[in-house]
Amino acid sequence: MNFPENLNISPSVFPENQWVNTTSAINSDDVFGFAAQREGIEKYGIAGRIWEAAYVLSIYVNPPSNLLFDPPFATPSSSHCPRTILELGSGAGMTSARIAETLTDQDMLIVTDLPEVCPLLASNLKACRSSTFPESSIHVRPLAWGEEPHAVAIASELLVRPNGARTLTHVLCSDLIYFPELLAPLLRSLLQVTSPPFSSTEDPTQASGVTVVISYKLRSLSKEAPFWSAFGLWFTFKPVLVKDTSSGDGTWQRFGASSDDPMFIFIANRRPESYAWKIPTHNSDLLAGRGAVADDSAKADDTFETLLFMTLEGSEA
Repeated sequence: MNFPENLNISPSVFPENQWVNTTSAINSDDVFGFAAQREGIEKYGIAGRIWEAAYVLSIYVNPPSNLLFDPPFATPSSSHCPRTILELGSGAGMTSARIAETLTDQDMLIVTDLPEVCPLLASNLKACRSSTFPESSIHVRPLAWGEEPHAVAIASELLVRPNGARTLTHVLCSDLIYFPELLAPLLRSLLQVTSPPFSSTEDPTQASGVTVVISYKLRSLSKEAPFWSAFGLWFTFKPVLVKDTSSGDGTWQRFGASSDDPMFIFIANRRPESYAWKIPTHNSDLLAGRGAVADDSAKADDTFETLLFMTLEGSEA
């Protein structure tokens, strides 16, 4: 899947002058620069490229001092509580490398992708390692979307422990919504990692549970809209806002609104009632909305369409 037919892609570069005072770690020529991406693409296909929404997410999870976010990825109160973060489809690992710079020895970062991509992830994270990286807090593991054995193995090894279970606080996805045949497996994985044992087993309906952060660049609405129509049935979600304190007006706007192409970061949480719904076995049924709202009829959510309409009309915050 990382080498689709007629693959013809080039390395990406960070959008110049789009965000002020962005730290140079994102532009590490040695690990994530043009030459490194070119080599990664040759060996790992699409997983070796830094996709555009990854730059946006990397800023959000470890922002420069001039950018304020609503909601922020980390709050002052969360800095005193251990975070357990899982990234799906990590690819070259740039976002995880940025998160790693903020980890404490009490936090845990689980970086995942297909088994054949894990060597790239491990190599890049090792190359980025500095004295601030708590090495024991970072785990690279295989997780193919929709593959329950991979998810079970991660939970059994890293979360279920003799001294008490640990649950996820965040799940991150960066530029993962593209191939139509992968939309249902991606949604299935998101449902898996926001359900017990990844989320609280006490009563997941009584808390916000795992926070899902999705960075997304719109490329083909007709191909990608079915994901959002099904996703919104199981999750509530809203866009992240940003304020640049170094600019004159200092107004809030949607983060990604200044990009040439529509780009978003969404914050999502499971609908509390969805924990009681039966997740369909067949991918076609899952994408058609069957099982959601506790019935087997096909259905769709229009949250994404509404947000996109506001974007195109220029009426967003």
